[in-house]
Amino acid sequence: MNRIEAVIFDWAGTTVDYGCFAPVKVFMDIFKQAGIEVTMEEARAPMGMLKIDHIRTMLSMPRISGLWEEEHGRPFGEEDVEALYATFETTLLANLADYTDPIPHVIDAVENLRDRGLKIGSTTGYTNSMMEIVVPHAERKGYRPDFYITADDTNSLGRPFPYMIFRNMEALQLTTPSEVVKVGDTASDMKEGVNAGVWTVGVIEGSSEMGLTKAEFESLSETEKDKVRTKVEQDFYTNGADFTIRTMKELPELIERINEKIEQGKRPYELK
Repeated sequence: MNRIEAVIFDWAGTTVDYGCFAPVKVFMDIFKQAGIEVTMEEARAPMGMLKIDHIRTMLSMPRISGLWEEEHGRPFGEEDVEALYATFETTLLANLADYTDPIPHVIDAVENLRDRGLKIGSTTGYTNSMMEIVVPHAERKGYRPDFYITADDTNSLGRPFPYMIFRNMEALQLTTPSEVVKVGDTASDMKEGVNAGVWTVGVIEGSSEMGLTKAEFESLSETEKDKVRTKVEQDFYTNGADFTIRTMKELPELIERINEKIEQGKRPYELK
């Protein structure tokens, strides 16, 4: 009987770093150093992409592009992208270890899935040098997937390209995309899953799309929480999600629902 063989997770905002704050602050800081005040919404919009692509995308936003030309007297060029990225990488690497706490319910959900025989893969917008910090710190705190890969190993073709998922499938010896689930917290994650032909799931609470700390979210009224959840859910579905979950606590039960869909002959692309 065909069933889900593996779950491939994103990292920051999905399994570690509630709210995905490690990179966001650095993006805002490096632009400020270059004379440009960017908003948190602008800094988060490309989240999930390879970080140099993230910077390039931000610079291409009409408002930021216009401000850059006003500040520097010329349009931005690739040399500006590379200079900003160099500053970004140095700053992030110095602080990244502080943003490796597993998000609530992740460790229990992963243990539950492993007990059922599922393999655990992962993709990320971080680079290999960044993951050399994230992986051991997260492992000491209880979370480590069976495999991880960065776009450094896919010719710098990160999300929304599907190649990191395909490399997971190769390494974990998975047979077909329709028996794989991708879980992430950004629009780029959803597009990556869609392009790979796997079941795509958006996790709402703790996500970069939500953009709140745990304390900020818990301080909201239930009505306010529902409003935030609904907006994030709609964003995920707009970008191709098959399903959404509030937290990882719901994931094991969702896997069973997906197995039922598979038994009925359904495939991810047939739900969109």
